[in-house]
Amino acid sequence: MNHAMTTQQLTALLPLILATLTTVVVMLTIAFKRQHRLVAAMTVIGLNLALFSLGPVLLAANGEPIELTPLLIVDGYAIFYMGLLLVTALGVLTLCHAYFEGYAGNREELYLLLSMATLGALVMACSRHFASFFIGLELLSIPLYAMVAYPVRDSRALEGGMKYLVLSGAASAFMLFGIALLYAETGALGFAEIASKLSAGRPGILLAGAAMILSGVAFKLSAVPFHLWTSDVYEAAPAPVAAFLATVSKAAMFVVVYRLFVNIGLFRHPLALEALTWVAVASMVVGNLLALRQDNVKRILAYSSIAQFGYLLVALVASGGRATEAAGIFLLTYIVTALGVFGVMTLVSSPMKDRDVEHIEQLRGLFWKRPYLSSIMTSMLLSLAGIPLTAGFVGKFYLISVGVDTKQWLLMGAVVAGSAIGLYYYLRVMIMMFQPIPVRERVSEPLNWVQQSGGAMLMAAMALVLVLGVYPEPFLQLIRASTLALR
Repeated sequence: MNHAMTTQQLTALLPLILATLTTVVVMLTIAFKRQHRLVAAMTVIGLNLALFSLGPVLLAANGEPIELTPLLIVDGYAIFYMGLLLVTALGVLTLCHAYFEGYAGNREELYLLLSMATLGALVMACSRHFASFFIGLELLSIPLYAMVAYPVRDSRALEGGMKYLVLSGAASAFMLFGIALLYAETGALGFAEIASKLSAGRPGILLAGAAMILSGVAFKLSAVPFHLWTSDVYEAAPAPVAAFLATVSKAAMFVVVYRLFVNIGLFRHPLALEALTWVAVASMVVGNLLALRQDNVKRILAYSSIAQFGYLLVALVASGGRATEAAGIFLLTYIVTALGVFGVMTLVSSPMKDRDVEHIEQLRGLFWKRPYLSSIMTSMLLSLAGIPLTAGFVGKFYLISVGVDTKQWLLMGAVVAGSAIGLYYYLRVMIMMFQPIPVRERVSEPLNWVQQSGGAMLMAAMALVLVLGVYPEPFLQLIRASTLALR
């Protein structure tokens, strides 16, 4: 058998090759010249090259999926999500640069960890086999443990990193055992191959394997009842690392799980759908109710993300038809919004002083001190709440329309109830920012923050949230084009 790769396959591999080279170059740069700005610039250049390489990949694919190996496939779906993950990683990178500028310890290794984690996310976007799925997952997760605990002098960050390491390790073990059970019954690890052999396996063992894989996936997506780590880790992590956790990490997991779900055809199995339905309902209700009781903004956002991914599971339950499109638009709107919220928290926090600005009281009167950042934060919170004319409304509207089409009335009730509860705690944060404060404390921020990379990225995120809310059609066409090869 000829294993030589064609030019088309090598072109399709370009994003992964360039992301790998970025990691190596950043590591060598740190070894030879330890300079914060230089290392950050090398990482930005490398990830931008990986992003721009998606153009040639698109031309090489010409609307057809490219099978690289039995492990990886590059189709419209993979190309779209690789682009989304790379843009998000670059956004987080600009926040890291702004946040760690004043950090007293070694700052450069963070960029090495971030580029490795991004490579893991890209591998997951192309995975069609449990081996590449697991390799990508670990390549994404292991650097994240170190990123959470990066401020080593902060005992809270170390505790958060340890919690995430231990619990994530346990979730990975569960998932591996589930994969082993599926392999024992079907003799295959490829998603499509497993689908063709499911009927030959013993239902009890297949069900046990699927349940264990589902528990590992639910942990990574912070779905109830595997959500308890989320608030502690978000609170402990530096603000830009929490942004990476909330966006790139979770999106990569959802992308590969959606491919797995559709390829194996789990949406045809009533038991799998029922389990997912209850996980989604519990995530929406529990996430929103727990957020009501929080006074720490990071914890509010952690519980909010549990609820948001509960909404996203509606697309998984309603797989097929317009569900892929709905999942794409919801993920896009959520990522842009979450990046904006955590971006504001990054820029209002003093770089690596005692603690981030995270308690809700610390945001009191922020509008009178930092009006631009407060305006961005307000638009992002409105988007998370799903208010019309923001990106979040469009994302939620598509999910609800898909749920109604497939008559998922229990899920629709949970979405409506969860959205109503969510409005309360988002408004709490907004009202606190507009609280009056003494005139002597009303010192407006200098305008030069907009020229800095973090500020520019935030302005772009806010513009995107408003454009998506008013005129989402170009993005919808992009997502529709990217879903064709998945079906």
